[in-house]
Amino acid sequence: MPRTASKIENFKELLPQNTRVYVAHIEGTPINEMIDTAKRLTDEGYNVMPHFPARIIESKEVLVNWIDRYKNEAGVKDALLLAGGVNQPYGEFHSSMDLLDTGEFDKAGFKNLHVAGHPEGNMDIDTDGKTKNVDSAISWKQEFSQKTDANMAITTQFCFEAGPVIDWANRMASNGIDIPIHIGIAGPAKLQTVLRFSIQCGIGPSMRILTKRAKDITKLLLPYKPTEILEGLAEYKLKDPDLNIEQVHFFPIGGIKQTTDWVKEVS
Repeated sequence: MPRTASKIENFKELLPQNTRVYVAHIEGTPINEMIDTAKRLTDEGYNVMPHFPARIIESKEVLVNWIDRYKNEAGVKDALLLAGGVNQPYGEFHSSMDLLDTGEFDKAGFKNLHVAGHPEGNMDIDTDGKTKNVDSAISWKQEFSQKTDANMAITTQFCFEAGPVIDWANRMASNGIDIPIHIGIAGPAKLQTVLRFSIQCGIGPSMRILTKRAKDITKLLLPYKPTEILEGLAEYKLKDPDLNIEQVHFFPIGGIKQTTDWVKEVS
């Protein structure tokens, strides 16, 4: 986010050149701050992928303006398209599909278009706790990827167990979804911080990993680290190289430097 990026003096000390860096657009963040952050990161040698949350974009004119500014002022050519976490849309856009349907990203030459994935479902989209609507949306995006030359990937919400992620990825494959998956992983942080973010983000059943740990007084003060889920995914990937999880997307919940330091430590 712009406010957390502003605390980093030099990203080159933390991240290898050409790393993809997402810039989250939270409701209320001025677009000028998003553009400035994107430009700084681009100038420092990173592939910047800003969020385009459909429900906070007031009109097609605003969308075109954002795309134009990101491209011409910040050198951005990638975008993560998602509905956004607000209940009432600001204007005509309700979903990432509405944004894709405009064709404006293609006109501007944006070729790397990522969309959201939800291994544990999304109660905002499927209020009954099932997956009918999220599955339908992914199928729509699969068709979109096949009829366009967009380079697409599914960037997922974070969770805490490998099993549900593997089951979901395999279910996507059985449904004919071959868009590469970039799995969301919560970076290391204080347990209380991870719990708070997880509740805010509506994380599903895998949050039991955290709540169980929180009940153990001997572990309560120890920081959360995503070692277990990453080891589980890596072990399964070795057994089944066809598992359609290609990359990891870190949510730096405990801070950007804390996450990058941990990644360097375990790499």
